[in-house]
Amino acid sequence: MDFSLLSEALTSKSYEKVADICDEQMLQVAAKGVAFQDDWPYAIHLLGHIYAGDINSMRFLWKSMPATVKEGNPEVIAAWKIGQKLWVRDYGGVYEAIRGYDWSQEAQGLVAAFSDLYTKNMFQLLQSAYSTISIQDTALFLGMSEDDATTFVQQQGWAVDPASQMLTVKKQPIVTKQKLDARKLQNLTEYVFHLEH
Repeated sequence: MDFSLLSEALTSKSYEKVADICDEQMLQVAAKGVAFQDDWPYAIHLLGHIYAGDINSMRFLWKSMPATVKEGNPEVIAAWKIGQKLWVRDYGGVYEAIRGYDWSQEAQGLVAAFSDLYTKNMFQLLQSAYSTISIQDTALFLGMSEDDATTFVQQQGWAVDPASQMLTVKKQPIVTKQKLDARKLQNLTEYVFHLEH
């Protein structure tokens, strides 16, 4: 099997393409009737869906895997563990699952990129959902120690109250950009003109 497109996506760090490449290639190989289950990069495929935030596709891929792969491939089991934690919204457990396995060379970049993306998404969630939050909860959501989480959020402008161990969230200003495209304005003008005459 030719995994050159997948290797290229991993090398160029185009992780958002990994799941689609794997899905397309799996369909092509299955349509030809070729037995591919033994050689398929299931861990990368699962991690691609996890990176893309497509937990349902990850679950369906897991269900379609041969039992020998599910039980005998430690990296597939480790990737599945991340997916399970995401499914049940065990935020701290996601980080534990990421750190709980020594990932292969092919998967390391993808897992690290997902971890960074997940931390960024969790930070944005905290920022939009809370006005104050405990340091302990923040550390859990961001997958960091309490000291690291405190330092991280202070760099983002949050205030710390050492007495109560609470953080005051700095809300980001909501910026709405409205583009005025000359072509759209021209089309609207012509449409209104047509309606009036």
